Amino acid sequence: MAPSIITGKDADGYYTMNEPCHSTVGLDPTLGASKLRRMLEETTDLIVCPGVYDGLSARIAIELEFKGLYMTGAGTTASRLGMADLGLAQLHDMRTNAEMIANLDPYGPPLIADMDHGYGGPLMVSKSVHQYILAGVAGFHIEDQVQNKRCGHLAGKKVVSLDEYMTRIRAAKQTKDRLQSQIVLIARTDALQQHGYDDCIRRLKAARDIGADVGLLEGFTSKEQARQAVQDLHPWPLLLNMVENGASPVITTEEAEEMGFRIMIFSFASLASAYLGIRSALKKLKKEGVVGTPEGLSPRKLFEVCGLVDSMKVDTEAGGDGFIDGV
Repeated sequence: MAPSIITGKDADGYYTMNEPCHSTVGLDPTLGASKLRRMLEETTDLIVCPGVYDGLSARIAIELEFKGLYMTGAGTTASRLGMADLGLAQLHDMRTNAEMIANLDPYGPPLIADMDHGYGGPLMVSKSVHQYILAGVAGFHIEDQVQNKRCGHLAGKKVVSLDEYMTRIRAAKQTKDRLQSQIVLIARTDALQQHGYDDCIRRLKAARDIGADVGLLEGFTSKEQARQAVQDLHPWPLLLNMVENGASPVITTEEAEEMGFRIMIFSFASLASAYLGIRSALKKLKKEGVVGTPEGLSPRKLFEVCGLVDSMKVDTEAGGDGFIDGV
């Protein structure tokens, strides 16, 4: 195979190659964070990030050319531990999953990752932020729930005091500044159930004032409340977490953009779809003795989604003969 030839820059300023493959050559080692920050600062577009929980779900979102990805804590807990989202996944689980997803295509869509409550006091928050930066994560949200936390769309949530919450935000901000990282710090509050809307706005304003880049009020109870939050915190950018059949009403991407949200994540987009698809296939196997995979969905097709062509290219250009007889 002939060597790659650089043909020019794309819209983001990264050099492209003449081969029809997904890889590009980037010049910025913190590309994901820088790209997400540019999206927030230089455009007014809504950044839609489907929730992904493993390599395959992330590859599918990349294939469909979403502008960003979101690594869900609920999906990570379910897929890696087989457990409910009750604060059971810890830093190692979250960081290793985020690192794998962020580096499937380091020059692809930037990854926002759940960081729960930071996994401890200020020292652990600092360590967590440091680890996410090293992993290539573009942005993360950190919340004000107590250590014994749970999914934001379950009842019975409890939050720490405003002062304790600010220690988490301050530790995160100081760490990213010390490391001169462009990673986007998203302050999330889950105080709506326990303390009401006004306290949520007070907490988010305090987080904004000490340097959080984006705000996230979890669990809106109405569209009007969501719209009001954008107005009350304008021009600070807000992220909307859309969990269908959760605590909040369904808000479409078009509605969210009209309201003024800047980022929209769909935490259960892949996880719920995977449950439905896998369960349907296994029920068919149990009943009929076959899975019923549609024609054309071959092992090779799945492997192509997972980077088969790029892997073959690496081997061939290095002089290997592992694929001389095809695949």
